[in-house]
Amino acid sequence: MSANSFDARSTLRVGDESYEIFKLDKVEGSARLPYSLKVLLENLLRTEDGANITADHIRAIGGWDSQAQPSQEIQFTPARVIMQDFTGVPCVVDLATMREAVKELGGDPAKINPLAPAELVIDHSVIADKFGTKEAFGQNVELEYGRNKERYQFLRWGQTAFDEFKVVPPGTGIVHQVNIEHLARTVMVRNGQAYPDTLVGTDSHTTMVNGLGVLGWGVGGIEAEAAMLGQPVSMLIPRVVGFKLTGELPAGTTATDLVLTITEMLRKHGVVGKFVEFYGEGVAATSLANRATIGNMSPEFGSTAAIFPIDDETLKYLRLTGRDEQQVALVEAYAKEQGLWLDPAAEPDFSEKLELDLSTVVPSIAGPKRPQDRIVLANAKAQFAQDVRNYVADDEEAGKESFPASDSPASSNGVPTKPTTVTAPDGSTYEIDHGAVTVAAITSCTNTSNPYVMVAAALVAKKAVEKGLTRKPWVKTTLAPGSKVVTDYFDKAGLTPYLDKVGFNLVGYGCTTCIGNSGPLPEEVSKAVNENDLAVTSVLSGNRNFEGRINPDVKMNYLASPPLVVAYAIAGSMKVDITKDALGVDQDGKPVYLNDIWPSEAEVNDVVANAIGEDMFNKSYQDVFAGDAQWQALSIPTGNTFEWDSESTYVRKPPYFEGMTMETTPVEDITGARVLAKLGDSVTTDHISPAGAIKADTPAGKYLTEHGIERRDFNSYGSRRGNHEVMIRGTFANIRLRNQIAPGTEGGYTRDFTQSDGPVSFIYDASQNYQAAGTPLAILAGKEYGSGSSRDWAAKGTALLGVKAVIAESYERIHRSNLIGMGVLPLQFPEGQTAETLGLTGEETFSFTGVTELNNGTTPRTVKVTTDTGVEFDGVVRIDTPGEADYYRNGGILQYVLRSLIRK
Repeated sequence: MSANSFDARSTLRVGDESYEIFKLDKVEGSARLPYSLKVLLENLLRTEDGANITADHIRAIGGWDSQAQPSQEIQFTPARVIMQDFTGVPCVVDLATMREAVKELGGDPAKINPLAPAELVIDHSVIADKFGTKEAFGQNVELEYGRNKERYQFLRWGQTAFDEFKVVPPGTGIVHQVNIEHLARTVMVRNGQAYPDTLVGTDSHTTMVNGLGVLGWGVGGIEAEAAMLGQPVSMLIPRVVGFKLTGELPAGTTATDLVLTITEMLRKHGVVGKFVEFYGEGVAATSLANRATIGNMSPEFGSTAAIFPIDDETLKYLRLTGRDEQQVALVEAYAKEQGLWLDPAAEPDFSEKLELDLSTVVPSIAGPKRPQDRIVLANAKAQFAQDVRNYVADDEEAGKESFPASDSPASSNGVPTKPTTVTAPDGSTYEIDHGAVTVAAITSCTNTSNPYVMVAAALVAKKAVEKGLTRKPWVKTTLAPGSKVVTDYFDKAGLTPYLDKVGFNLVGYGCTTCIGNSGPLPEEVSKAVNENDLAVTSVLSGNRNFEGRINPDVKMNYLASPPLVVAYAIAGSMKVDITKDALGVDQDGKPVYLNDIWPSEAEVNDVVANAIGEDMFNKSYQDVFAGDAQWQALSIPTGNTFEWDSESTYVRKPPYFEGMTMETTPVEDITGARVLAKLGDSVTTDHISPAGAIKADTPAGKYLTEHGIERRDFNSYGSRRGNHEVMIRGTFANIRLRNQIAPGTEGGYTRDFTQSDGPVSFIYDASQNYQAAGTPLAILAGKEYGSGSSRDWAAKGTALLGVKAVIAESYERIHRSNLIGMGVLPLQFPEGQTAETLGLTGEETFSFTGVTELNNGTTPRTVKVTTDTGVEFDGVVRIDTPGEADYYRNGGILQYVLRSLIRK
């Protein structure tokens, strides 16, 4: 029960129902607040307990100084938790392990139970092995169940063993699309109360739901576990960036073009750790689907959240997706009662402001390795010609391309070239070169939830087929929608046959290519690429294009709208200027240009209006948690503690709680540390903990081979997150990682200074030697360390490798928090200094003193960092809140929560 210091408890009547609510207008200053802070204010009013959440915390939000730097800590209690299976499996593994740990420490295992709704969507495990045929979907599902049976049995057990935990089975959709189409409440109803739907999710793109007016963001799995167990999220009241939208998108542009423009603007502005909130007349002109697309990309521009207020467009979408009328009426009544309804003319108090006239947006793509690197489509060919030089051998001659005229138009001179003949299985031949598009994927939550861009892609396919065009033979084409509704409206509109004819057959309902589950390239293409070291490309409608993420054979990756993905599959090369050059020739031998097959806005809107209805959503989600016969037939253990299989290579009991006692061990200074890796800027969680394929000659591959696993059954790192042995061996194992301690190498290599000459070795092997010698380890890094996916294993693996401290120039929010959650100390170089300016090579021995001040209940602003070579500096301690300090003193967030629950 709330302490209700502000007399905010009230009743809201909607139809025949009455709900308890907490009125925001009872708090002085609330009216001027941005939407997002009003949601946080309500959260504190409702959960005020006089201890963790006090009247002073509530006044702090009411009196928020928009221009001040964040300093006031609050405790945010999300209404629910959402997970995908890559991050969700280790969450459930940890919960199962915590039950046993509680029992060993004399507590009640039943206390380890979600206290709020926790929903997991299995969407990250389908791999696009099969493509280009009508049988591809069924075949990929069979392979998925074959590979993941142990994991799925474990998740089915979790659904029976834990209260408030539900699983959406495989083959249903992508977590974020399922969230906005079905799981999101917008206004939550629980125990007679109505309040804003809020959440944290174990995937950084949880922010997609921000488009529906729901405040939520991605956290690491360890934070999500704590939230499930009733632990509030410790945070500072953030700065809020107001992003004003005016005008309307011009014809020929898509939501993807809009979001790439916004991503570029906000990355340039700097919004890490901030909320972004959209306002202005242009918001009303922005469809819910486009809002969700923008919200989805929040991690790409670095903000914590990117939210839109509730308005008529929100209600329209809730009705379309099958929410009942009482729920829709409640959302409207609650939003208007609480001042959460959009006023297009209003201008709340914001910390910073940006503005975009939607009419200035132009067709764009982004690449070749970061989502914020936007390229105007008309400049894509010229930009590729520059960028490809970073991916080819230095001695390679630049010259004229040698594409057959029938396959691709000639390019200008001066572009690196290595024409390579490929023989297809049917005996036919074709030629590929640098820039060949080898993967064209309509994939990921970002765009597959948006019917406008999906219909546009299908219409491009239709017009292409009618002109006699299809994909080039070297292009792997895949369609992986975010829900079954997409294929339903394709079928109803009669567009599926055209997508099939261009090669975009359904391969699965899941994330596939965007998370590295693109599956292998055709054998002959892969062989040609690797034997000739070709810099080939992928074009995908996703949100992530980091190095080494999409496919091990593909060096350059470009984000594009779904219709452009189809166009590039037809063009077959990034050396083609698809805004000017012919994509091919029609039946009469006449050139066909992009404009000839690009649908008008009216055509797209007509299909959307006539092919999509509420009945489709009701049908798709009527029994969404039950699963198909294959899911229901999985055998599962019974009981509230899990029966671990010592032979399992998917699910193993992790070592986090071994030797744990109820009393904490005092924090110690770190002395005699060696550097495991010295890394550059923009090292992502993909670099630290890859989710893609497992190579046979790596420590993880060798481990699986030693356990009797055939190479074809290795699956991916992401699918094996329930096995810490695989994941430790995969930490820092991305094939594109460049560890500056081991120059000339690429991948999971370092130098092992436990041996006299410091030979190059696998990072895992060196770590084992260091730990055997009792030597603590450190990581040196540049800017934006840990950007990208909210990958808890990037922190778990770091900790289990024996790393005690990381020193970076700057951090992305989630990874910094995860490091603390695993007992790793995040430090920052002093302003203006780097490893290079300090002369650090990574061969030094480090000591960190002053850490013990944490034992006094305070957090030092800096600690003294010294090396055996005489370098000395003050490392800025990035433990940002008192709550994070508590986690670090306990050795990690899970240990803190476990001790707290037992003491209750």
